[in-house]
Amino acid sequence: MSRPITAPVLLGVSLKMYFGHHQTLNWARRIAALAERHPAVTSGAARLFVLPAFPALVPAAGLLTPYGVEIGAQDLATEDSGPYTGEVGGPTLKEIGCRYAEVGHAERRRLYGEGDTVVAAKTAAALRNGLTPVLCVGERDAAGPAVAAERTVAEAARLLHGLAGAVVLAYEPQWAIGAPEPAGADHIATVCTALRSWLDTRPEHAGSTVVYGGSAGPGLLTRLGGTAEGLFLGRFAHDPAGVEAILDEIRTPAPAAVA
Repeated sequence: MSRPITAPVLLGVSLKMYFGHHQTLNWARRIAALAERHPAVTSGAARLFVLPAFPALVPAAGLLTPYGVEIGAQDLATEDSGPYTGEVGGPTLKEIGCRYAEVGHAERRRLYGEGDTVVAAKTAAALRNGLTPVLCVGERDAAGPAVAAERTVAEAARLLHGLAGAVVLAYEPQWAIGAPEPAGADHIATVCTALRSWLDTRPEHAGSTVVYGGSAGPGLLTRLGGTAEGLFLGRFAHDPAGVEAILDEIRTPAPAAVA
């Protein structure tokens, strides 16, 4: 079953640290071949971006960007340059062809202690360097849809306070990350609709997109019926066939009639 769209569906993939270097590039070759031939991509009905590990950014960009698949980083530094051993700044990411930078993922928060102050600073770093932040927001513990929506909108407002520019708000309820199934469709729809409504009152964030992540996979776009503007994929995209199955859910525009 396909789903109607009014704007391109945004599909992002974070490879985290699952793949080695050559495995990443082999995967990228298969995604490039998929993007080259799939009507959802070639028609513009879907847009794809990939976040590989730092060492793979340049070669993966060479494989993917000729076919319209954009590249981004899984993290970036709060500062643009200086004595920050092991960090990668926004100017460098922009220079090598990145369009996106992921910030605020639950794993960064839990494992590396990144709180709101750091997440907001990284979001600001992305925006000032012409990168679109993929800003992860979502409640830590399971709650009802209305409560989750209220908390998530408040979180987005906190992290984006005083900032301007287009963002990708990735709704990722932390309790759903790595779970066997995503959050329920009604739950996702309620939160994503609330985030979209909030963004629509913020002209400083014109051009922003709301997507869902957290055990997202094939079939979810159809169940959401357009209430999310895309998906942020993890392990279900490790097999390119899973990405193709999701693209198959996206209705492509009808061919123009020949006069």
